[in-house]
Amino acid sequence: MRTLHQQNFKNQRVIIRVDFNVPLNDSQEVTDLTRIQAAKPTIQHIISQGGSCILLSHLGRPNGNDPKLSLSHIRESVSSVLGLPVDFCKTTIGEEAEAATKALQSGGVLLMENLRYHKEETLGDTIFSKQLSKLGTFYVNDAFGTAHRDHASTTGIAQFFKEKKCFGTLLEKEVLAIEKIMDKGESPVLAILGGAKVSSKITIIESLLDKIDHLIIGGGMVYTFTKALGGKVGNSICEPDYCEYALELLEKAKTKAVQIHLPVDVLAGNDFSNNASQKVFDVMEIPEGWEAMDSGPKSQTIFNDIILSCKTILWNGPMGVFEFSNFAKGTIAAGNSIAEATKAGAFSLVGGGDSVAAVKQFGFENKMSYISTGGGAMLESLEGKTLPGIAALNK
Repeated sequence: MRTLHQQNFKNQRVIIRVDFNVPLNDSQEVTDLTRIQAAKPTIQHIISQGGSCILLSHLGRPNGNDPKLSLSHIRESVSSVLGLPVDFCKTTIGEEAEAATKALQSGGVLLMENLRYHKEETLGDTIFSKQLSKLGTFYVNDAFGTAHRDHASTTGIAQFFKEKKCFGTLLEKEVLAIEKIMDKGESPVLAILGGAKVSSKITIIESLLDKIDHLIIGGGMVYTFTKALGGKVGNSICEPDYCEYALELLEKAKTKAVQIHLPVDVLAGNDFSNNASQKVFDVMEIPEGWEAMDSGPKSQTIFNDIILSCKTILWNGPMGVFEFSNFAKGTIAAGNSIAEATKAGAFSLVGGGDSVAAVKQFGFENKMSYISTGGGAMLESLEGKTLPGIAALNK
């Protein structure tokens, strides 16, 4: 792995693929600075060595040159986070763009226009990739969130920088964090998988079974297992077509000495709403008219003991419908348990949109070892896939 700290950036014009695909409000103001803040260490390091930075990113999915999705709207936010002046170039390729990058002084930062204004970007077009490469003398990929995409700015451009390319700080951290789960984790290794559907997690589960000692299953996935085992699921979300797979998975886990833990009790509501009447039921006895929306108190105690016994923990997906405050206790309990285990020396990795959202919502951000910035990219890594953006840096 070619890392940032192995390079000399003095007098280099460094093209950095960042992930500034940030949320904007109706006034085109940035509402969450997390992704910009995540790129700051890489930019600061290059500038400290006497290099200049040319920032490339997507923003939304514009149909042509949509002014509402111009990266010009985020220039002030980038400048504020970096504590530095940031210039903006209204083009991405061509003479004007190349002239702007060549005019950059040491320590300068230039934000280029939205890559997605060009359809060639997502097609991974070679000519477009070469045009992007002309913007600088060195290439750094720091966008883990798009590393699973075979785009011009993530894979195509890298081929034009044989030695002068490397991982950014954020990308390096993401790769090392996932390696700790998949290859180098201290035993016992635990995966906590939540979410609504078994069907969306099949590949991840299959991949993880060779890496872990324990698997806690939460969220809507639970009730496909409940039904498969002959239980009553009431109105709970369930995928009957995957019941046979659920049973096969339980058997496969046994052969690999992986302990699968399902809730023993659940908190259900008589309606899918925060204000629904609540009752706790045995996970195998959920009556008609009731929908399970969270793990129950007994399950939370059992899960706590399992989590505290493990040294490496992956959390992907909430334990219930945490968006409803009355059904968030299971997710909060899991977060508290992981935070306690982390404080005691365990390594914890949180990834996947909903679990990251839950961690932020309930104040666990600084209590986990690492929170992944890349939803789809992290999931594909956990599935055992080689990400194109990472492979391109290693060639």
